[in-house]
Formats: sequence, C-alpha cells, structure tokens
Amino acid sequence: MAPSRNGMILNPHFHKDWQKRVRTWFNQPARKLRRRKARQAKARRIAPRPVSGPLRPAVRCPTMRYHNKVRAGRGFTLEELKAAGINKKVARTIGIAVDPRRRNRSTESLQTNVQRLKVYRSKLILFPKKASAPKKGDSTEEELKMATQLTGPVMPIKNVRVQEREGPRDLRGREELQGLCQPAYGPRQCPSVRHPCQEGKGGCRAGCRKEEINVNLYGTVKKNKCIKKSFVFGVIS
Repeated sequence: MAPSRNGMILNPHFHKDWQKRVRTWFNQPARKLRRRKARQAKARRIAPRPVSGPLRPAVRCPTMRYHNKVRAGRGFTLEELKAAGINKKVARTIGIAVDPRRRNRSTESLQTNVQRLKVYRSKLILFPKKASAPKKGDSTEEELKMATQLTGPVMPIKNVRVQEREGPRDLRGREELQGLCQPAYGPRQCPSVRHPCQEGKGGCRAGCRKEEINVNLYGTVKKNKCIKKSFVFGVIS
C-alpha cells in the first residue's frame, strides 16, 4: 500500500500467528439460552414481584435535542416521596426505586411523579412478612388471592407527542408590509417557458404576479403586466 499525504510511514506487524488468536462467537446460541433460563429462574424466585423490577420515575431526556422525549429515570427524589407520603426507607422495600441525588427542577415533574407514586400505591398488593401476624398497611386475604406476577413493565411510560400545527398566516397586516424588501421583476416577462404570457380576459396562463412594484433606481413597473423574478430587490409601493 503506497503512502498517502504527510503521515506516518506504515510499518505493519503481521508476524504473530493471528489465526490462532481470532475470537469466535460459536457460543452465542448457548449463551442466549443460558440468559433466558436465568431470567426465568429469577422470575420464579422473586414471584409475585414484578419481573421488570421496581417502579421508575418519568423524566425528560437531557439536552435540547432529546428533551421532548419522556423516559424512565433511575429513581424517585426524596421530595417526591415526601409529597406522596412514603418513607424513603420503606419505599425500597415495596418496589419503589429511590435516587437521593436527583433534583426536581420543575413543578411539572414533581406533580407527575407524585401522582405516579399515588397510583402505584393504590394498586399495590402488599404481602405480610408473617401470614399469621399481618400488620397495618398489609393487604387482605381476598386481595392476596388476586395477586398475579406482572411480566411487563410496571406502569409503562407513554410518549404522547401531539403537535398542533397552524397554517401559514400573516401576523402583521397589509399596511405593515409596505416598505419590506421584496424581489423585483422585469417587465413583459413570464416565468413559464412552455406557456408564454397571454394577457387577455383570463390573464396570464402561467399565473404571473400582477401588481405595481417600485424598484429602487430602476423606475416603476406598471400594473397588469406579466412580471418575472430577477436578482434585483425593490420595495412594495
């Protein structure tokens, strides 16, 4: 291979027996099966807890590029847990993720996650540590019989991106448009090549613009004449 540009002179080292050191992926199908069996074993071990893990807060992605997307965060803040009436030490024991480093920088995020915690707490079925001695806050026997293991995400976060688009409209008014820089036109010219200008009852077939334009340093173009864009700029009279 010939050298290119002002760079380092190539000095490849192909003296090793590299064919014996190639990393293969022949164990990939077996690893896939092993991971699947490990997930199934964990689901049986933690049953009837949710398979996907604890409840996560709804947060915004960082940077201006992705901040319009909502995703699951690491954990709820201490302020959110306090507003929802849940102790920070008890939260981890009932399937709620806690992140003491995170801060609420807006009231909207605080209210959203507080409501998320309240809905989760109302739907939670809490098993007693000892079935013979249930404590305050534990679920009843009828509720315990209805408990099933959740295989999907806990309260999945949905991105609702509804953008109401308005059509183009003039916010300034016709009077304020006077004096704005607009493209000037030359007289007796038509933008259509195949259909030349025909000024008659129906006007120009190519739909040319017909209005009076005051061109700086070039005089005035009268009305009812087919005009075409040029590289000179004028002012609407």
